[in-house]
Amino acid sequence: MGDARRSGQWMFVLVNLLVLLLGAQGYDVGITYLTEAVPKGAVCLDGSPPAYHFSEGFGAGIDNWLVFFEGGGWCNNVADCLSRRDTRLGSSKYMKKVLSFSGIFSNKQKFNPDFYNWNKIKVRYCDGSSYTGDVEAVDPATNLHFRGARIFQAIIDNLLARGMKNAKNAILAGCSAGGLTTILHCDRFRALLPRGTKVKCFADAGYFINAKDVSGTLHIEEFYSQVVATHNSAKNLPTSCTSRLKPGLCFFPQNVASQIQTPIFLLNAAYDSWQIKNILAPGVADPHGAWGSCKLNIKKCSTDQLKVMHEFRMEFLKALGGVGSSVSRGMFIDGCYAHCQAGTQETWLRDDSPKLANTTIAKAVGDWYYDRKPFEKIDCPYPCNPTCHNRNFDTDALSEV
Repeated sequence: MGDARRSGQWMFVLVNLLVLLLGAQGYDVGITYLTEAVPKGAVCLDGSPPAYHFSEGFGAGIDNWLVFFEGGGWCNNVADCLSRRDTRLGSSKYMKKVLSFSGIFSNKQKFNPDFYNWNKIKVRYCDGSSYTGDVEAVDPATNLHFRGARIFQAIIDNLLARGMKNAKNAILAGCSAGGLTTILHCDRFRALLPRGTKVKCFADAGYFINAKDVSGTLHIEEFYSQVVATHNSAKNLPTSCTSRLKPGLCFFPQNVASQIQTPIFLLNAAYDSWQIKNILAPGVADPHGAWGSCKLNIKKCSTDQLKVMHEFRMEFLKALGGVGSSVSRGMFIDGCYAHCQAGTQETWLRDDSPKLANTTIAKAVGDWYYDRKPFEKIDCPYPCNPTCHNRNFDTDALSEV
């Protein structure tokens, strides 16, 4: 009898823990297809309509808007873009119909105190150019559409019509390739919103740097030049940069950030796991796979590999100098091995979330947006920060440029 009662008590505890965990993990939001964008040529790589997930604001947040662009890398030539065309990264036909919103998307004040009641939009990524491409011609042999810039415009036009034209507050944000989208389109977004709207930008893991790989080659510079050429992106990159440098170099935030007029906040890991895998040690520079285990789990890196990663961190911090100094800039650069930290509850705001100066990412971004307190902090080198959530990767998830 006592065993049964104890068993029942444990079951009660487990059920309640499960409820709490599920509550913390987020809520489901359905997909919206922008079919009206198709006649404008604002389409995914395969010609399907762009899409987003929309969670409506409520209460005091009804006139506040967060527009967040998801990531997913880039395609740099026809063959590469063809490999994406029939996937969620090239077609809305293959996108999940429902996404779970948490972190900066959470609608619970406890988990997202400054933005929980805002209108929140997650834009799905299907153009492969961080929304910079615009090629009119479509080759019937491939049916590839390079129309990222048109998608960006169509998305914003649609949201303005849905009520963003009355916005009191607005944030353009994104993660990874979407973080780069935020940096490249920040001032354009500001120009499309009403003059009276308080507009700021927030780039999560979007500060990709131009650095040599472990073989001494500028692999990422060549890759970005090919992306820009394939998508005809030059005309949609900031003219403050293209008037000075080759268009491919204007895909790097370090060459455009100082010219951004709109207030912007940069959230990035100094040991950005995507950049370590794809910029520092891409497969092409590591033919024997010496970096394989290290890239999957930073705890498996050798002393020599960690030294190279520390040098990469120093290059990253040097490139951050391209942001310039301004009270309107915010910065949360942790010493973690991670990539994209705003859209996940465990890194955005939880009891054990990453902290700098005893401040969570959510608190730092909220204080900065509402002008309560400036935040511009750079973490000490790995592994000094015990609050880091250093990500381990499955082999299947290890994609490279």
